[in-house]
Amino acid sequence: MVRVFLGLGSNLAHREANLREALVRLSAGVVIEVVSSYYETDPVGYLDQPSFINIACSGTTDLAPGDLLAFVKSIEAQMGREPTSRNGPRLIDIDILSYGDLVLETEELTVPHPRIHERAFVLVPLSEIAPGWMHPVLGRTASEMAAATDSSGVRLLARAGG
Repeated sequence: MVRVFLGLGSNLAHREANLREALVRLSAGVVIEVVSSYYETDPVGYLDQPSFINIACSGTTDLAPGDLLAFVKSIEAQMGREPTSRNGPRLIDIDILSYGDLVLETEELTVPHPRIHERAFVLVPLSEIAPGWMHPVLGRTASEMAAATDSSGVRLLARAGG
């Protein structure tokens, strides 16, 4: 079993319900152990769209990296995600933030996530559940990276378990 960190986001329809459903579906392939609070976040890149709700979770899986990617993409498709522009609106988005200490770059998958260190909407929830998680390439913790990003567009919506 390998420890994984996933980032989830939604800005269409019932955002919180979409995230809860995705977590339930993820449990078929990932033993979810910790889920962050829910954060409302401003869109990044393409700004003319509704705000997102983002969370991070950690757990363990026996799926290989490529199989985990196929699994999360199948969940997105089953939930009705349709292709959109990069940074565009989405019913559900599930990103593999890290897969153990693996450093991997293929056409299909890069882990750790290639823009993790730039994204407050990922780093704020990630640093909540794993402040000491160490980026295997950058050698910085989640909390260090979160402190170095502008998190003004990230607002606590609901505490974990609340």
